[in-house]
Amino acid sequence: MLWLLFFLVTAIHAELCQPGAENAFKVRLSIRTALGDKAYAWDTNEEYLFKAMVAFSMRKVPNREATEISHVLLCNVTQRVSFWFVVTDPSKNHTLPAVEVQLAIRMNRNRINNAFSLNDQTLEFLKIPSTLAPPTDPSVPIWIIIFGVIFCIVIVAITLLILSGIRQRRRKNKEPSEVDDAEDKCENMITIENGIPCDPLDMKGGHINDAFMTEDERLTPL
Repeated sequence: MLWLLFFLVTAIHAELCQPGAENAFKVRLSIRTALGDKAYAWDTNEEYLFKAMVAFSMRKVPNREATEISHVLLCNVTQRVSFWFVVTDPSKNHTLPAVEVQLAIRMNRNRINNAFSLNDQTLEFLKIPSTLAPPTDPSVPIWIIIFGVIFCIVIVAITLLILSGIRQRRRKNKEPSEVDDAEDKCENMITIENGIPCDPLDMKGGHINDAFMTEDERLTPL
């Protein structure tokens, strides 16, 4: 009686898990390519781990918390490590919808890959698109980068203002000295009239030319 029940269950499972069957997925592993000399053999223990990871993923889906390892069926396992699998619902004796299985696998793809030391290229679910790698956080927070840029701009602006102020002060200091030099040159200039050198007129303190003084002015100065 037990043998009959066993063969009946096996026949039902074989009917549910077939290549190309409804809600069935093909998996292909490239263990040798990924691990080289450290590659491990695919055996029943690895199959059990795969079933456990699929059952774990299904339990994350709403209303599928009761999924067990026995609900995951594998078939057509090849030596080059490829096989088909389905997830069954024993209460209704049919396979779970492919959409739910895809959702479960996509949500836990990294966990499944890590369990077998593989990645999306060496552990392929042929009907399930690969998940995108999570964005990597920059080693330096973005706000620090923005603050550094603004701080550099402020420093450059302050430096330019200081340099422009120094230049303006130098120009202002040069202008009076140039004016004084020009006046000194004018005062020291000697004019020549009719071949006779003449002293320049003292515009500041005043200067009296003796040639134009009258006799009374010479004798009686003011």
